[in-house]
Amino acid sequence: MYDDLTSWDNLLRAYRKAARGKRGHPNVAAFEYRLEDNLLELQRELQDQTYTPGAYHSFYIHDPKKRLISAAPFGDRVVHHALCNLIEPIFERSFISDSYANRVGKGTHRALDRAQEFARRYKYVLCCDIKQYFPSIDHAILREILARKIDDTRVLWLIDRILASGRGVLFEEYAMVYFPGDDLFAVNRPRGLPIGNLTSQFWANCYLNPFDHFVKRELSCRGYVRYVDDFLLFANDKRVLWEWRAKILQRLTFLRLTLHERAAHIKPVSEGITFLGFQIFPTQRRLKARKGFAFRRRLRAFAHAYRAHKIPLETMNAGVRGWLNHARYADARGLQRAVLGTVRL
Repeated sequence: MYDDLTSWDNLLRAYRKAARGKRGHPNVAAFEYRLEDNLLELQRELQDQTYTPGAYHSFYIHDPKKRLISAAPFGDRVVHHALCNLIEPIFERSFISDSYANRVGKGTHRALDRAQEFARRYKYVLCCDIKQYFPSIDHAILREILARKIDDTRVLWLIDRILASGRGVLFEEYAMVYFPGDDLFAVNRPRGLPIGNLTSQFWANCYLNPFDHFVKRELSCRGYVRYVDDFLLFANDKRVLWEWRAKILQRLTFLRLTLHERAAHIKPVSEGITFLGFQIFPTQRRLKARKGFAFRRRLRAFAHAYRAHKIPLETMNAGVRGWLNHARYADARGLQRAVLGTVRL
């Protein structure tokens, strides 16, 4: 597998994926200027196992909540794609069909469709999300999950390199939680996946894959949808959902994860399900109000920048089209008109 990973064809394909939509960025353009030399250097370092990831550039975004994003150097992003090219197909076969994040043919809108389908079939829903998910992912547990399907020691060496490069990046984002059997040194366990890495997005699915199978097989839950760390369980009996909730809390401790317990509530689907920025009802779907307010602020900023000749009209139009494309998955015609009507050029 490692020979395939470090092959010229795989590295070139990885570069093209990493550069897609970003070729105008200075770091991407600089890499492309000496593309052959840079890829050959990466290939040599990987083959000799002297490859060392570079430092992350970190910054905060607020969309809608505050998150620390960590961007790896572009050469490292090429390596991440080269690795995922090889290992994604191996794990994809083991993922359940109702896990929707960062997978070809899945995504946010299919997850919403599936959740609404279950809302029409069941009376009640248990809404859950995991507390500080990316900062909590334990390196030793993740390494064990990955090693169950990868037996090439050199591939595991590269995985270890990438894991180690992200150690401590989210340290300040993690509030220490002690689990049964922990001693005081548990605080030193390596944990956290940098939000922004392709490998982090993929490994986040791998990490919860055993939990997905627990829900489907051991709980026998037929109405289950997960998108990264947000998941829904549906049933026609409240007591069943309360039993499942207790078992979920117990099972997640094996992964050193916790739920936002106050938010892990059970309610009738007729009251609406908050999921992925939408309010889902059996017969309709609404965009959350704060999403509309957030885009209205962004639209005003676009308009101000356009009037000041800082951005072209096409940049503003692209932002508007992107939001309208997102909002069309809700019954939000009135909201669209209201938001767009607040700006005059």
